[in-house]
Amino acid sequence: MPAKTSWISRADRVSDFLAQRIAAGDFPSAVYLISQRGEIAFSDSLGHAVLEPYRISASLETIYDLASLTKPLVTGLLCAKRIQLGELTLDSSVSHYLPEFDRTDKHMITVRQLLTHASGLPAWRPLYILAENEPDRTIGVIANEKLEYQPGTRVIYSDLGFIALGILLERLTGKELATLAWEEIIKPLKLEHTFFNPEIALQTGIAACEAGNNYEIEVCKTSGIESYRNWRRNLIWGEVHDGNAHFLGGSAGHAGLFSSARETAQIAQQFLAGQSEILNPETCELFRTNMTPGLDEARSIGWQLASTPESSAGPDLPQESFGHTGFTGVSCWVTPKPEWVFVLLTNRTHAHALPFVNINSVRREFHSLATQALGNRAG
Repeated sequence: MPAKTSWISRADRVSDFLAQRIAAGDFPSAVYLISQRGEIAFSDSLGHAVLEPYRISASLETIYDLASLTKPLVTGLLCAKRIQLGELTLDSSVSHYLPEFDRTDKHMITVRQLLTHASGLPAWRPLYILAENEPDRTIGVIANEKLEYQPGTRVIYSDLGFIALGILLERLTGKELATLAWEEIIKPLKLEHTFFNPEIALQTGIAACEAGNNYEIEVCKTSGIESYRNWRRNLIWGEVHDGNAHFLGGSAGHAGLFSSARETAQIAQQFLAGQSEILNPETCELFRTNMTPGLDEARSIGWQLASTPESSAGPDLPQESFGHTGFTGVSCWVTPKPEWVFVLLTNRTHAHALPFVNINSVRREFHSLATQALGNRAG
């Protein structure tokens, strides 16, 4: 009994810490789940998933806009499956699959470089403006962007690279990305609260985001773009927050996925050799392998490794852990041994004036407290 009481008190410290950050105004809600070897160790929900126009408390079933977690959980996973099947080759030129990249500065960019953010493509561009509201022009616009550095020499996190990967998958398979995700991830795993483009009837079960795209408006103004007239001004609630993903129909290689904490963890388990129902153990090794040695970050397919300086993993997750964050305030980290999954979902963009709080320090402390609660401080 004393051991159990001690375990509970350590788990309570995780919730207490997140409650403090809610009170401090970092985010209005937090839902977390930590699993070990496929079993939920502990979880909790705190705060309000919606503050405006009325209050709705967060629960363990609350669905969040996963933002850039879409990159590894959908695009990275689908690419890995194509690699496993021999349909996609890491070191093949992207131009082999996307002819738009067959130009002097881009014909040597590889699939691996897109997956590890080492392609040289810019981090972000308002494609909804540059493509003049014509989604079919998107890949041409991306291919026309000037590279910011020579491919393979730096890691610069790029939404554009993963948007290109999403289009590559669609060209390769002849299916829309949302359909691929349904057929190869959501349906096989029997997920019921994971999807692109939620139905309107589900809105009250979804955490709300920003009131309009004010953040993107400010970024565009900084870049000298002020003439766009189609900005969203309404509360973004139940539709994708990211402007480019919204422009592309709600499902894109970089953003658009919605899910609950439990089902986010289920997808994350597919990257673990001992848990995956989708990939074989050899393919799972790709996610813990540093494919950008000596560069700005340690990156594997779709994921950042904990060995990256100042990563959101913090000091207490093993160096081979891999994880990702999302702009809306979400994160997921996976530790191959002893098969831990850490999911923290918040909606930091909701009911909060600019600038939004950088919550990486919160994520690091969350992981430290969680590993202590598991009774096993990892070095």
